[in-house]
Amino acid sequence: MERAIPVSAFNDNYIWLVSISEESRVAIVDPGDATPVLSTLESMQLTPIAILLTHHHYDHIGGVDEILQNYTIPVYGPAGENIPTVEFPLKNNDEVKLGNNAVGFHVIDVPGHTRGHIAYYTTGMLLCGDTLFAGGCGRLFEGTPQQMYHSLETLSILPDDTHVYCAHEYTLSNLDFALRVEPENADLHTRIAAVKALRARHQPTVPSSMGLEKLTNPFLRCDQPAVITAAEKHAGRALKSAVEVFTVVRAWKDRT
Repeated sequence: MERAIPVSAFNDNYIWLVSISEESRVAIVDPGDATPVLSTLESMQLTPIAILLTHHHYDHIGGVDEILQNYTIPVYGPAGENIPTVEFPLKNNDEVKLGNNAVGFHVIDVPGHTRGHIAYYTTGMLLCGDTLFAGGCGRLFEGTPQQMYHSLETLSILPDDTHVYCAHEYTLSNLDFALRVEPENADLHTRIAAVKALRARHQPTVPSSMGLEKLTNPFLRCDQPAVITAAEKHAGRALKSAVEVFTVVRAWKDRT
């Protein structure tokens, strides 16, 4: 289950093709654009067996109709969002069995970026759409800071060696902001150097790992003294909870 192929789309999207049991069979995750997906399937001789959607934004679902014109496969997605192509609506704690039930994904409700956003988890792999990014988190287009903070807390309890497959190449800009929050974080400096090296070679910076995120992602560190101090300084007032810290840091990031 550790084989996931990134398909680049638009300016910075990643559409993931996740291997299911046999190497040639894949699930397509958040296909905002059909063209690069269909091209990759053909060139690599891959057979899609399902589409997994995390939320309703067009850059995540825009290619579904065209893919369905080429392949008759089921579409899974969030029950709490209006996505006409979803055949199997999913909610928290549902299980998705793919590939003759060889692979099971556990569904996690992660509202915040959108009201009904979901993530898919199987051992070693988290498909989190636009909720958790490498070094950051999604903007709050529909949900509340409390919802997003709770969603990130839910994801943060996954094992540290969980690979985090997010949907955008935002890592370097996210870490640049993280450095403003925690300029003395040695793990963050090390990560930035590694990310810059990858981007210099035009390589993806994802997947990340949950352990690395907890060391360097300010949105998962809202209970840490350095992040609390930075947020209070930015807000110009004392903050009483980790949710308040998250709210300030998210708004701070929105304005950068």
